[in-house]
Amino acid sequence: MRTWAIPAGQLFGIEFRIHIGFLFPLLFLLGVYPGFSAGIAGILSAVFVSNLLHQLMLAYVAKQSGANPKAIILLPVGGLVVLSDLPGHAITPLDRQREVRMALVGPLVYVALAGLTAMVIAITNPSISLRTWPWIHPGALARSIVWVNLLLAAVNLLPAYPLDGGRMLRAFFVRSTDLAAATRRAVSIAHSLALVFMILGMVLYTSEATRPRSAWFAMLGFFIFIGAQLEERAVFLESVLESVRLEEIMLTEFTTLSPADTLEDALQKAVHTLQEDFPVVRGSDLVGAVSRQAIVKSLRSEGNGYVQAVMIRILEAANKSESLASAFRRLNARQLNLVPVVENERLVGIVTRQNLMHSMGLLAESRRLRQAARDEE
Repeated sequence: MRTWAIPAGQLFGIEFRIHIGFLFPLLFLLGVYPGFSAGIAGILSAVFVSNLLHQLMLAYVAKQSGANPKAIILLPVGGLVVLSDLPGHAITPLDRQREVRMALVGPLVYVALAGLTAMVIAITNPSISLRTWPWIHPGALARSIVWVNLLLAAVNLLPAYPLDGGRMLRAFFVRSTDLAAATRRAVSIAHSLALVFMILGMVLYTSEATRPRSAWFAMLGFFIFIGAQLEERAVFLESVLESVRLEEIMLTEFTTLSPADTLEDALQKAVHTLQEDFPVVRGSDLVGAVSRQAIVKSLRSEGNGYVQAVMIRILEAANKSESLASAFRRLNARQLNLVPVVENERLVGIVTRQNLMHSMGLLAESRRLRQAARDEE
């Protein structure tokens, strides 16, 4: 989710990132209306706030349906809600209902915002006409906010995943196939629509009368394509997570610490390894885990002590036959950085967040290369 997305903090425990694509509407408006103005800032702010409320409502619906919203990427035409529960290939009726609810609620948020703005205009300044062309103009911010939200609602009804209409389309496809295949079909349709809009933008550009509208269609196609690519990549990664076992990626050569080790001794051991997190073992029993960061922080604030004073005691051991998705859920559920892997009550490996993310990227790339080779054949 970090691709071309700028961190924007957290809200309600959800990480927010803003896609760099927000620069494109800004550059377009500056090109059409030279000179940055309060009206341009207001239109972009309206797009941002509307999309933010849209994604927050989707996250709320997902949470009410039993999912766990982890992060949101904001795009100029919506965004992506990243859920930490990975459904893999088995989609239940409850999952489909959640998808449909999210798809229905999304456009309603924009319509409600447009209606609320129109009501405020009617009460405070009834002389403003909402039908005046152009509907969106920096010199008519109030009217622009109404039409921005109505246009965002209309755009999100398009059957292009991950827009709300595309979400509904994927929910339909998933009735007869698995998640990965349904997503590929929905993304293919999204790519086709994106291409249509980009071609339409180029055609409109050839005429002086329609040239101002051409960039809007081209940008719409571009953002649909970007959103579809991000979602397809996420689902592809999920399929990798479900199909790979922990024994294939777990670290089998690692440094352990004892609860009786001093923090200075632990730091000295950490110097000689690339590990960021260490299992803490008493005899043959796993009793906790501690991170390099926790060791350094405790040494700075409280001086030398013992590992047992700073280690995390609650750990969930995994079996080496479990999937990467299982390890991912364990790490996220308790905000852990290490999952011990045991066999016959003996520690045989560890999976850390660092090594998991590294392995996920390599495995996804390996699968992609093999798929490309099969396609060429």
